[in-house]
Amino acid sequence: MLRCPDPSCSAAIGLDMIKKLANNEDKKKYNRYFIRSFVEDNRKTKWCPAPGCDYAVDYIVGSGSYDVTCGCSYSFCWNCTEETHRPVDCGTVSKWILKNSAESENMNWILANSKPCPKCKRPIEKNQGCMHITCTPPCKFEFCWLCLGPWTDHGERTGGFYACNRYEAAKQEGVFDESEKRREMAKNSLERYTHYYERWATNQSSRQKALSDLQQMQTVNLEKLSDKQCQPESQLKFITEAWLQIVECRRVLKWTYAYGYYLPEHEHAKRQFFEYLQGEAESGLERLHQCAEKELQGYLDAESPSKEFNEFRTKLAGLTSVTRNYFENLVRALENGLSDVDAHGAYSRAASSKSLGGGNIKGKGGRGKGTTSRSSSSRNIDDSGHWSCEYCTYANVRSATVCQMCQQRR
Repeated sequence: MLRCPDPSCSAAIGLDMIKKLANNEDKKKYNRYFIRSFVEDNRKTKWCPAPGCDYAVDYIVGSGSYDVTCGCSYSFCWNCTEETHRPVDCGTVSKWILKNSAESENMNWILANSKPCPKCKRPIEKNQGCMHITCTPPCKFEFCWLCLGPWTDHGERTGGFYACNRYEAAKQEGVFDESEKRREMAKNSLERYTHYYERWATNQSSRQKALSDLQQMQTVNLEKLSDKQCQPESQLKFITEAWLQIVECRRVLKWTYAYGYYLPEHEHAKRQFFEYLQGEAESGLERLHQCAEKELQGYLDAESPSKEFNEFRTKLAGLTSVTRNYFENLVRALENGLSDVDAHGAYSRAASSKSLGGGNIKGKGGRGKGTTSRSSSSRNIDDSGHWSCEYCTYANVRSATVCQMCQQRR
């Protein structure tokens, strides 16, 4: 929207005039601003938030999802521009990210793990077993960690270096009740947050490693495996599909821990149902990741084609399918607000069947009230003497008690 710099002139300067009069450097500068102006003024276009990416992404209205993927392969939420976070809503993601970067957790740690010096009031952390504490310079006040009284009043008569009779007596009288209660609440809050954050961060780290392994597989290992097993690369797509599934599942699992942190404590039935579905999905993912990472390495290191490679193909493809079903059930349940749990603190058999895949995928049970009975039809032994696993439909030998595909017990 350039205008003539003369205040008395209202003529607009368009692209044709820039091309005619400007030098090459100014033309490039003008084009950069022209594109930036177009993107920022267009409600259907946004810049990709990935570091170092210069692409703009066009959003298709009515697509039914805010998840978009840039040409640089980075996926993000169109609504809040954070990384893709389905099944968690944008509000929860915003609160979680703010909490991870806020000073409130530092204050919680200070409150839970330190006490104020009785003289200068600076927080002191007890880093040794002795109750004799000396404040840092210039204060250097010596006091008892338990009762906060001057150390000059302490000695053998008060319990020595590792106890304090005065503190025990004052505690029985209720002197320290309020401060201890506040410190205990801060400690419990900090431990709960740490529990969820560590698992959130671990899955993020595992996802980054899986992305690296996927790239290594696509650029180097597929060709290597093709040569060693004497199979065309087109027949090895099941390996790439498995790694893509692992990457996606790690992303979903990461955000389920943020969901779990904000799930109200008093909704016990929903929490049990959530932990049950999350546990089943996580177990399936660990089996898939173990197979794709450890077992595949044996075939990459082999000196000659292996007779068991086709069995490995069937196993990995089956685990990929089973894990996908687990996570689709988990995502669907969370996006519905765990609505399958009724007001009486349980969920119906029909709801359980729907949440666990309509009878095709059933959980192992034992994590909540969602244990389901197994379908007798899926355990029938066919004419060849094999039994079909109810979880992944893999055909196992009659004598096996554990499915060779998904490791579920018969």
